[in-house]
Formats: sequence, structure tokens, C-alpha cells
Amino acid sequence: MAFSTTSFAGAKLEAPFLKSALSSRASPSSKFPILWKPIRSRKTLIQRGVRCEVAASDAFVRTDKLSALEQLKTSAADRYTKERSSIVVIGLSVHTTPVEIREKLAIPEAEWPRAIGELCSLNHIEEAAVLSTCNRMEIYVLALSQHRGVKEVTEWMSKTSGIPASELRQHQFLLYNKDATQHIFEVSAGLDSLVLGEGQILAQVKQVVKVGQGVLGFGRNISGLFKHAITVGKRVRTETNIAAGAVSVSSAAVELALMKLPESSHATAKMLVIGAGKMGKLVIKHLAAKGCTKMVVVNRSEERVAAIREELMNVEITYKPLEEMLTCAAEADVVFTSTASEAPLLLKEHVEDLPPVGPEDGGLRLFVDISVPRNVGSCVADIETVRVYNVDDLKEVVAANKEDRLRKAMEAQAIIAEESKQFEAWRDSLETVPTIKKLRAYAERIRMAELEKCLSKMGDDIPKKTRKAVEDLSRGIVNKLLHGPMQHLRCDGSDNRTLSETLENMHALNRMFSLETEISVLEQKFRAKVESQKPQDNHAVPQSIQDQWFGSVPSVWPPP
Repeated sequence: MAFSTTSFAGAKLEAPFLKSALSSRASPSSKFPILWKPIRSRKTLIQRGVRCEVAASDAFVRTDKLSALEQLKTSAADRYTKERSSIVVIGLSVHTTPVEIREKLAIPEAEWPRAIGELCSLNHIEEAAVLSTCNRMEIYVLALSQHRGVKEVTEWMSKTSGIPASELRQHQFLLYNKDATQHIFEVSAGLDSLVLGEGQILAQVKQVVKVGQGVLGFGRNISGLFKHAITVGKRVRTETNIAAGAVSVSSAAVELALMKLPESSHATAKMLVIGAGKMGKLVIKHLAAKGCTKMVVVNRSEERVAAIREELMNVEITYKPLEEMLTCAAEADVVFTSTASEAPLLLKEHVEDLPPVGPEDGGLRLFVDISVPRNVGSCVADIETVRVYNVDDLKEVVAANKEDRLRKAMEAQAIIAEESKQFEAWRDSLETVPTIKKLRAYAERIRMAELEKCLSKMGDDIPKKTRKAVEDLSRGIVNKLLHGPMQHLRCDGSDNRTLSETLENMHALNRMFSLETEISVLEQKFRAKVESQKPQDNHAVPQSIQDQWFGSVPSVWPPP
């Protein structure tokens, strides 16, 4: 008999209602003729993470063919609710996705907080972060359900970009937990970049943390992941010197242009840089480092260009406003574009009438477009006297010094493996937090119950001072008793032996005090999600919404 896995998703919602369902008796004259057999002795039923003590006269066990279904359903529910939330990355990068799709998915930095908020409003997403650069668009989330979380994020990406979800799935990659951790560490270290070891991506990872500070949804797990990634990126660059050579998109763009020009024209070729932002400034610096002493910079305002001119005193930098862009392009041999414009600045009709480049400079005008979205329309490449290169073409530069960079990458992988273990240990150490909370809540319930008994025996005319003394005494006793167990549940995750012992202690305490019978952490999160979705008139959440969240519950459970 085959079962659909989605049919068990509803088990997460069942736990709060299980006890009441079990306590209701099935009448022999029930509308549904089902056979029930009384339990002869007192049994403990463990179902959906909820422990129910059921008296012999109040419980029945089903004896028809549905028992196998119930066992399978119980197993699926227990597995689902006991698993912790997963770190998932849903990404599209230069390695898997053409620039035409990436530019539609690109999210400006100013929109990252809004994107985080929208992602965390999805049903199965707790935390989120956005890493959007010219080479990648990656969404990092803490998901209550891997399958449903991926589905929701993919649909969100489709909605925001206008690209069908089916097309996105052809290019996107999915990584979970340890694989997701290793990926962001490799990204931060520059191992996943077109230019191995490029430094810009580390700055962009830092910016994710900076922008995420104070944003609801950039939570402990995801922020901890990115902060650790920054540490890894710094360590890899310090210990392997992987950043030597062309280590950014901007420097690779300059190297690519010089590779395409005749060597004899390197010092005389006329350079034009359109855009004086971060990327444009780096292009100018790398051109200067390669011996270019004269260039024209087109920008909306002269302020940034003047600041760059002051920084590079030995380079003749001429400023031109954006309105003179085509005039400047007509005089240039190489044009670099790096603006934040969402629409192309240069199209075929703008370029085809430009005067040809002299044979001493190769006879071809080069356009090196490092912007995403692209500043140079793809139609410009149809002109015979023009060559257009974008970020996808920088692979040619990456091929240089490949052997040396691969050696450094191997050294970096050893560092990443070590740091990944430390991060996973830190995440494992967080597992004890729910047990600490449940143990304290358990002790507090006992303290309050016994305190009430004591005070009731002492009468109503107890002086406030005496009442306070008794309350302080009860708290003191509880705190003293809990001190030892709490100390053995706390661990920073840096020592594997200590972490292993801590987790053993956690499981032991869960067994001794039946703490696993409390509503699971995941279930609490799901209930919180449901509460947040309730209409303002406080009516119950419609069944259609509950089914969307948790899947439909098979009609055979709970029993009628």
C-alpha cells in the first residue's frame, strides 16, 4: 500500500489536539462502524511528541486494518517534529545561470531588509538573508520544512523576478545544513568566485551582516552563519595568500581588456570608464596599477570622480557628464561600464555609427560590462567592429595561474572543513536551549504548586514578610537544585568532547523528567505561525489555510 508523504505533513498540527481526541469515547452506535478494543491495563501512549496517561476505562485501541497506517503516520510525525529547523540555500550563480536570468533576480542592497521580511512571512521560513551580487543571487533561510520551504522561496523568487518557477528550477541549486554551511564559507573565501580568491565577495558578505543588523528575520542561526563566514574568509586570505594576483571582478575586467589589446598598445590605448561607484573606482585603480596614466570617467556627478582624482595623483583623470557618454565612447578604444542602471545605457543604434578603432589598437572597440543588470545591450555584439564582454566572460582571466590558485584552494578547503565542524558544533550546542527552558519550566510548576499548598495550610492571615520569605526559600531551593544540571547543559560548542557529553546530559534529563512530552519546539513555531496568520476578528484560521500550512489530515485520524 503506497502512502503520499505529503499526507503526513499535517501531523505537526495534530499534537495539541491529540489528547482531547483520545479522551473522547467511540460509541458502538457511531456513525462510522469501527471496532475498538479496551485497554486492560494502564498504558502510556506516545503520539506526536505528546505523552498521554490514559486510564483503562477511558482508552481504546483500534484493531482494524488501519493500525498499520496509524503506525506509519506516527513514525512520520515523530520524525518531522523532532528534527530541528534546517539551514537551506536556494541559489543561482554564474556557474549555473546565464546573466539574462541573474539580472532579473538581482535585488539592490537597499531592498534586502524588505526581501528578508517577505521571506520570513512565508509559512515555513523562520530566518532569511539575501546575498545578491553580479555573480550570484542566493537566498539563505532557516526552514521549518525543507521541501515546503524550498517550494515557497522558489515561488517567491518567481513572483519577484517574473521568471517562471519551472525555469528557475532548471538553473537553481539547493544545499542543506552542512552543505549550505560549506558553500557560504567557500563563497566568503572566494573559492566559488570566477576569480579565485577575489576579495570583493568578502566585503559583500560583511554587508549582508551590516544590513541585517536589527532586521526582524535575520536571526541567530543565519546571522551566526554569516558572521562565521566572515571569519573563514579572513582566515583563508591570511593563511593561504589566495588573494595574490587578480582577486576581484574589477581587476579581472582590466586583465581581460589588456589580454585582448595588442601588447604594444597597452600604454597608449584610450580608456573610458562609465560609472564611478565602488566597481568603477576599482577599475580605475587597477588600470593605474597596470600602467595606465590617462583615462576618461563618465559619471552623473563630478564629486566622486574628484575624490578618486585626489587619491590617484599620478593619473590624469578627465571627468565628463553622463550626457557626453556617446561622444566619449567614440574617442575610446576600451569602454568599461559599471553603473547601477537597470536599463542598458548602450544599444546597437548608439554604437554602430561610432568611428572605427585604429589598427594599432587592434581595430576593434572593446566593451567590458561588469554590471548586473548589464549596461551594454546584447545586440551591440552583432556589430563587426565591436567586441562585448560581460561578467560571464571573465572565466578567461581565471584560467591564468590556475595551478597555483588550485593549490591555494586546497589549503583553503582544509581551513573550511575545520571551521565547518566548529560551526556545526555551535549549532548542536543550541539544541540544549529548549531542554534548559523546559527543565526550568517543569521545576517552576512544581515550586508554584507546592508553594500554594504550603501557603494554604498557613492560613489567610500570613504576614507579607513571611509570605515573601517562604517564596524566596522555594526559589532558592529550586535554583540550587537546578544549578548542577544547568551547568552540564551549557556548552559553547568549541570542544567536541564537551559537546558530546552535553548532548548526552540533555537526552538523560529529557528521559528522567519526561521533558520530551512537552510540545516540541518545532510545533511551538508552527503554532506561532498559525497565530500570526489569524484574522483580526480572532476567528479561527480557515481549514484551507491550515491545509496549506500543514497538509490535509487523513480523515481516519483522530477517531470519530
